[in-house]
Formats: sequence, structure tokens, C-alpha cells
Amino acid sequence: MQIAWIAAGAVAGIVVVLVLWVWRKGRPFAAGDVFHASRLSAGNRLFPTQVLITPTSVVQYTPRWIGRLEETIHMAHIASVKIETGVWLSNILIETSGGTDPIRCHGHHKRDATTMKNLIEQYQTGYYQKHG
Repeated sequence: MQIAWIAAGAVAGIVVVLVLWVWRKGRPFAAGDVFHASRLSAGNRLFPTQVLITPTSVVQYTPRWIGRLEETIHMAHIASVKIETGVWLSNILIETSGGTDPIRCHGHHKRDATTMKNLIEQYQTGYYQKHG
């Protein structure tokens, strides 16, 4: 009977550690305009992708069990922003002028997708007004 309690405690401890790990990885990775993909979308169940939009760049941040994947595009290199809307969620495609792979963001809420596009356009306008 005592072994069953020890085993149950060990399993409960492991579950708590895993839940805390997933929660920690899902927190915003930076301050500012960070947009989270919905956990209901494919590929975002445990570690939803986050997108940070700053006046100078767009950063796509994807947490992993160990480490992360980050991709950054400078505002001057963004050629276009496409939004594909579904019933509840939207996909965003941010294409670059350099011909490299675009940033693909799946499973964002429609309002977030529109806000992301508007922020990028606003920051690009400001960037090009300063730099001619």
C-alpha cells in the first residue's frame, strides 16, 4: 500500500512539473506587442507560436521542449502581409523582399491578425518617412 502512495506521488509530481514547464514556455517572451496563436490550432497545442511586432522588426518565436526557434525580419525587408481568414482563426503570411522564406503564422484570432497587419503597415510608414 505504501508503494502505491509513493508511485502516485511521483506521477503527480511529474504531471505538475510538466504543466509548469508548458505554462512557462507559453508566457510572452518579450514586452510589447506580442500576439499568441490559439492552442486550438494545429501545431500550437502545447507551445503556441508568438509574434512580436516592434517599430524595427517582426519576430516569430516558437518555444520547444528544450530551446526555441526564432526568426526575425526587419521592417525594411517586409514586402507584403497576407491574411487568410477562416471561421474563427486566421493565418498570416509575412513575405520578405529578399526572397527568403516568409514567416508563416497559423492560428491567430482574426482581430489579432488585423492588428498585426495594421501595426506592420504603421511601423513601415514611420520607418520610410524617417529614412526617405
